[in-house]
Amino acid sequence: MDTFEVGDVLAELGYGLNPRTRIDRAEAFAYKHTGWLGGLPAPARATLEALTAQFARSGTESLESLEVFHMPQVVRAGGLAALRALGQPADVLSDTKARLFAA
Repeated sequence: MDTFEVGDVLAELGYGLNPRTRIDRAEAFAYKHTGWLGGLPAPARATLEALTAQFARSGTESLESLEVFHMPQVVRAGGLAALRALGQPADVLSDTKARLFAA
């Protein structure tokens, strides 16, 4: 169960939908949003890719902790400064999570 988000498990139980693993969601996000990601400045794109990889490993909770911005792969990618180039980091992350769960 630790490879699924709670929402996926509830969707399976309540609606009979096949749950998607976090890895499946991260891969679908990268594929379906290639155009969007490709249009971003390289540091912002790399930061969002690092955050998506973190989601695949640890789930939504890891994205909702400020500690994620201290993780080496996120820092190396550009971190908060890279997201600020796109707007408010919280808004950018919220948009990214919406895209991640829609993928």
